[in-house]
Amino acid sequence: MFDCIIVGAGPAGSSAAYHLAKQGHSVLVLEKANFPREKSCGGGVSPAIAQWFDFDFSPVVQNQVSQVKYTFKMGDPAEVELQGVTPMWMVQRGQFDNFLMEQATAKGAEFKSGVEVTGASLQGETWQVQTNNGTFEGKYLIAADGANSSVAKLLGMDVTPTVAAASLQIPGDVSDRRKTTAFFDFGSLKNGFMWCFPKADGYSFSAAYVRDSKGKSEELKKQLTKYAESFNLDASQGEYQEHALNLWQKDRALHSDRALLVGEAAGMVDPLIGEGIRPAMFTGVKAADAIMAALEGDANALASYTESVNQEWGANLAKADFLAGLFFKAPKIAYKMGVKRPAAGQLMGKILCGELSYSQVAEKATQKLKFIPGIG
Repeated sequence: MFDCIIVGAGPAGSSAAYHLAKQGHSVLVLEKANFPREKSCGGGVSPAIAQWFDFDFSPVVQNQVSQVKYTFKMGDPAEVELQGVTPMWMVQRGQFDNFLMEQATAKGAEFKSGVEVTGASLQGETWQVQTNNGTFEGKYLIAADGANSSVAKLLGMDVTPTVAAASLQIPGDVSDRRKTTAFFDFGSLKNGFMWCFPKADGYSFSAAYVRDSKGKSEELKKQLTKYAESFNLDASQGEYQEHALNLWQKDRALHSDRALLVGEAAGMVDPLIGEGIRPAMFTGVKAADAIMAALEGDANALASYTESVNQEWGANLAKADFLAGLFFKAPKIAYKMGVKRPAAGQLMGKILCGELSYSQVAEKATQKLKFIPGIG
């Protein structure tokens, strides 16, 4: 019998496992993929995550970004040198996720990869989790199994619609200047955007619809190919993958009887710029705190988790969703009046680096955008 069973070994699940195991609790992490595995993801990480952990992330940080270049339909560029911020980290998700899980197992968490959950039922005060490798029992259950969470469905919890996203990983030499620059393109992908993050040995191109749950995958591939070509790269030499994103849409229950949702299973992806790793890790840390409180007898611990996440992160993502709604009504005008302004570019960069929240800038941004014809 484990104190907690966690389904999913991404940043949210491994963060929860680390903090629970660190405090001496028995933890089992089940992951259907065989680790280490590659993951379709841009791989930009806010250095603000370091505040929640007591180990060094530098072994998996390939390079750091201190500049941002914005474009509209791959032209009309605006470059911003970020001032007074800790540069954003660039990681390869396969390495990053494996590193996080290694930290958790070093603290005593048990990890089983290649194990797929097929069922889960609460028997009294014990979760019985059925898998293709036997049944496991735990006092509490955390669903950390991503955008199309099968565990959330098994729990009968509210599952929100996902949007289509894709990544294109292209190996190659990266110039010193590009290694420190993150690239964002608006306007090419209708109701979405694209971005490119440099890595030590190549580029990670990504695209996502953020205002269209029915966006077509063919258009993702078409626009990503064009975007890579604008960097004088051959897209045919890259690895293309599609995946779903579960964007934050509304406050909702993230707990049920002796169970919690974290990360993308909880819809914790920024609906404006697609950031998912930092909010996922935040929910993992908060979930660990809630499970520990529940194990100590706090009957309201899991409900408090929902309230805390919705207040501390959901409120911020609600501002992002509101700004996304304004921006994508008239993206060309919004780009010129918003993103392309030096001050606005700085603010977006600081949000990416985790040093500003949407709540801190939303009111000023709204005042600027709402008077633009077609937006306000």
